[in-house]
Amino acid sequence: MSEAKHPHAPWRNFYGRIRGKTLRPSQEAYLDEDLDRLSPGPVGWQENPDRRPLDLSARFGGRPVWLEVGFGGGEHLVHQTGLHPEIGFIGCEPFVNGVAMLLGKLRETGRDNIAVHPGDVRDLFDVLPPESLDRAFVLYPDPWPKKKHHRRRFVTPEYLGPLRRALRPGALLRIATDIPDYVRQSLEEVPRAGFDWLAERPADWRTPWDDWLSTRYEQKALREGRTPHYLTFRRR
Repeated sequence: MSEAKHPHAPWRNFYGRIRGKTLRPSQEAYLDEDLDRLSPGPVGWQENPDRRPLDLSARFGGRPVWLEVGFGGGEHLVHQTGLHPEIGFIGCEPFVNGVAMLLGKLRETGRDNIAVHPGDVRDLFDVLPPESLDRAFVLYPDPWPKKKHHRRRFVTPEYLGPLRRALRPGALLRIATDIPDYVRQSLEEVPRAGFDWLAERPADWRTPWDDWLSTRYEQKALREGRTPHYLTFRRR
């Protein structure tokens, strides 16, 4: 795995830790043997210093492309690849243990409609062609609960601007969170960035999507008595 070199935020300082408990030998093997094959293309600053756009059409055989930012252990992402074999997926996650978990799940399923970027999503945004994505997911993102850290949340102009550029007009952005203040910030910042909130009544943002797979993060939130929220936006 190559380290991200984004000039505006060193990867490790921004995300905090990128590795948890010691990986099992099988997980180390997944990283060594599978990760390069699943690359979306040259994303890192070392292999793509000129920031040439990725050829997503060639990578996915002309399929529409969906992006999941911060896929955690990969449960939702693998679920979606099975539901939608006609879609190409890009999963982005800086936490090494989560990447290894996803790779293990992919070995079990044998799915080939997915690419994995193990690093900073801003590096990926740099090389995504404009209006190349048809959907994006931000599911249970790090809430950065301290007020001084709210600028690190995904629902800020630093992230939403590049995401909007990469999404086609009419593309959907789905955000799931169990943090009320994250809901508040999302409803303030995402519309400002050029998206329309599609909810018409409270039930629309308290009910999971039809194709939703509950993740381990959501199960933890429910066990601890927090209420999940499901926000859907459309890129103007």
